[in-house]
Amino acid sequence: MKRILFLLAFGCITTIHAQMWNGKKCAVVITYDDAIDQHLDNAAPLLDSLGLKASFYITAFSNSVQKRMNEWKNLDNKGHELGNHTLFHPCVGGKGREWVKPEYDMRSYTVQQMIDETRMTNLFLQALDGKTKRTFAYTCGDMKIGDSSFIHAMKNDFVAARAVRNEMHKINEIDLYNVDCYMVNNHSAEEMIGWVKKAVASNSLLVILFHGVGGGNGLDVSLSAHRQFLTYLKQNEKDILIAPMVEVASHIQSFQK
Repeated sequence: MKRILFLLAFGCITTIHAQMWNGKKCAVVITYDDAIDQHLDNAAPLLDSLGLKASFYITAFSNSVQKRMNEWKNLDNKGHELGNHTLFHPCVGGKGREWVKPEYDMRSYTVQQMIDETRMTNLFLQALDGKTKRTFAYTCGDMKIGDSSFIHAMKNDFVAARAVRNEMHKINEIDLYNVDCYMVNNHSAEEMIGWVKKAVASNSLLVILFHGVGGGNGLDVSLSAHRQFLTYLKQNEKDILIAPMVEVASHIQSFQK
């Protein structure tokens, strides 16, 4: 009788683990922020050569989008997600953030301005890819206008929203409107691979955030480290669910119901 109960319990646990990440041990979402040329020139070709799909969080008014709109549009045709990273990339300015332009300083924004800016970006992205199901990435990780969170009013606009804390969580612990990620800042391939191994061991979601790829942003990753890391993911995809944020978030949403 005890053996039967054990087998039943073990079977339930095995089934739950199989459901967590579609039969795999963890999930990894690869994301790129700010829509810069290096994403088109260095990141996308490597992803496509390996058959990996990522989420590109688009700041719609970026110089690269203005000059290379058709190339950004083509990312959707290759299976990547065009995520929302606002129209103008506003952030909370002040000490240590002197680079924030006064006109895009969230300290002078209203909640309605932020909602309007993200919804306008959704419309722009829909014009590129025809889609209405999308995820959002907080600019600079800033989640409030003053003391007021703005995401609550936009939950019907997005499946999920990505934050910037260096944490990973199991599927039942994930807050879809505050999805944590590990931000790459000149990390080595070995360091990034270590994050993946931790996600596999803990059956967790790991979201990776790239800015510069071989340049383009002070928060950079070298071309060699980027290639080694993506190659490692490809070599281990039998254990890892690798998909854009919108797909992984939809899976999490279904699991948590």
